[in-house]
Amino acid sequence: MSAMVMGPAMPNLVLARANVRAAGTRLATVRAPQQPARSAAHLRLTARGRAVLWVLAAAVAAVVTLFASQASADGPVGAQEVERHVVQSGETLWQIAESVAAPSQDVRDVVLDLVRLNELPDAGLMAGQVIVVPVD
Repeated sequence: MSAMVMGPAMPNLVLARANVRAAGTRLATVRAPQQPARSAAHLRLTARGRAVLWVLAAAVAAVVTLFASQASADGPVGAQEVERHVVQSGETLWQIAESVAAPSQDVRDVVLDLVRLNELPDAGLMAGQVIVVPVD
């Protein structure tokens, strides 16, 4: 049998060659795998790479500054002025909405606003019911 060399140790390789020569057989040289020249921990940037990173950082900072300067908060919303309205017999929410709607407003939108404002389950009203309507 021939001797087998394992591992990257050089003295073992020399010793194995000597043993094989004495036995009169040939030995194939086994080489250890090459180690990478640099590990990821020792990564270095070139001057060009550093310049590119600085330009990218400046561009990101400029974009963030541009969008941040356009952001603005609205002030507190003023309370809507309302008055109480007692529903008369036969009066509908549509009729009430027509009476308080501005000329350019859609009456359907005013009906929805009245339903939301009074927290009504639907658009049905009962005589004597008190609702609030916005004042013009």
